[in-house]
Amino acid sequence: MRASRLLAILILLQNRGRLTAERLAAEFEVSVRTVYRDIDALSAAGVPVYGDPGPGGGFALLDGYRTRLTGMAGEEAEAMALAGIPEAADAVGLGGALASAFGKLLAAMPEAGGKRGQAAAARFHIDPADWYRAGDPVPHLPTLARAVLDQRRIAVRYASWTQQRDWTLDPLGLVLKGGEWYLVARAKGREGTYRVAGIERLAVLDAGFAPPPHFDLPGWWKLAQQRFEAELFATTAQLRASALGCERLLRLSPRGRAAVEAAGPADGSGWRTLTMAIENSDHGARELLSLGAEFEVLEPMDLRERVRALGREIATLHGS
Repeated sequence: MRASRLLAILILLQNRGRLTAERLAAEFEVSVRTVYRDIDALSAAGVPVYGDPGPGGGFALLDGYRTRLTGMAGEEAEAMALAGIPEAADAVGLGGALASAFGKLLAAMPEAGGKRGQAAAARFHIDPADWYRAGDPVPHLPTLARAVLDQRRIAVRYASWTQQRDWTLDPLGLVLKGGEWYLVARAKGREGTYRVAGIERLAVLDAGFAPPPHFDLPGWWKLAQQRFEAELFATTAQLRASALGCERLLRLSPRGRAAVEAAGPADGSGWRTLTMAIENSDHGARELLSLGAEFEVLEPMDLRERVRALGREIATLHGS
């Protein structure tokens, strides 16, 4: 533990320059006295570290000194898969390992390259969640991530949209989609998707498992997503939309954008006829009403009737 901290202190001093004992103590959650002992140990090992007392002082490395003792631990190597999304690394319990691994990468670079890497890290940030949307709590995520990495079988109590059920699963991978975590797992010879927030109880079993030969998580997820969307939005609607309605459709959803981009030219009044995939008549009507009076449903008739019924309800409610 101490050897790892000594190396981490050395890399921090190399990457950040002068740091006070108090700052180092806060970084590693140790006492200032422990930091002084660690600095003495580094100095005794031949590392040219020196300290300046008083305001503006702190510890620093002799100019030009760079370490090459940057071998990554196993957990740090695992964390590099999440290097672009530090929030995701934190969520699965690898945030500290990611920070340590990134520091080692910077330390291994020539000085100019390390500074450019630090500058880039300070200027880019990825926030995977949508606006006005907090993700569902996922208390089991760190334990689940460890089971995925260690290839350990799990037993879960899972609540889907329709029922609650116990499963024994081989966890193949985790996917972060739109701020929501999903588990891809194998049960009874078939791969499936489970919302991590729907896992009510989790136990990691002693038994290990071997992933299916040639299983590719990104490729599997892409195909599963395409199948899901094709099954969910299996109905099509023919519409007329004004220029403003088409602008709103472009922002409504990827399906709205696809419908506008495939639409024919505008007629004499500036309206265009287009075809859009919808889930069903009720969902489609509620979705399209966000366009206001800038659209007309041509078919199917049950969608047209549903729009008309909802419009009457809105008019009645606001009639007074």
